[in-house]
Amino acid sequence: MPDYTFERQARTPFSEVHTIRQDDEKIGQVDLHFGSSMVYATLLVPERLTEDEIMDLVDLIDEDLVATSDMPRDDFVVTVYQGRETGVYSDEVFGEEELEEEEEE
Repeated sequence: MPDYTFERQARTPFSEVHTIRQDDEKIGQVDLHFGSSMVYATLLVPERLTEDEIMDLVDLIDEDLVATSDMPRDDFVVTVYQGRETGVYSDEVFGEEELEEEEEE
């Protein structure tokens, strides 16, 4: 199994966002949402991952992130999306674009 690591990006009382890295390369993201007895995950991975690799990654997420939390868990439901990242947008990016547009005028 490839060597995956998780880097927490955000945390609330009932959710977490982790970047997934393989050999220091960002390869995906997992968003975890902890309910009263269920844990829901949205897993974003590249198209090149096989189903077996995805299942191994889900098992690792369960062992390293879900099982180690202090939240109860009767079931773990994972929705997987495969594709490519097209961008990351934030207020900072939009603010820079607005400044550039103002400077051009």
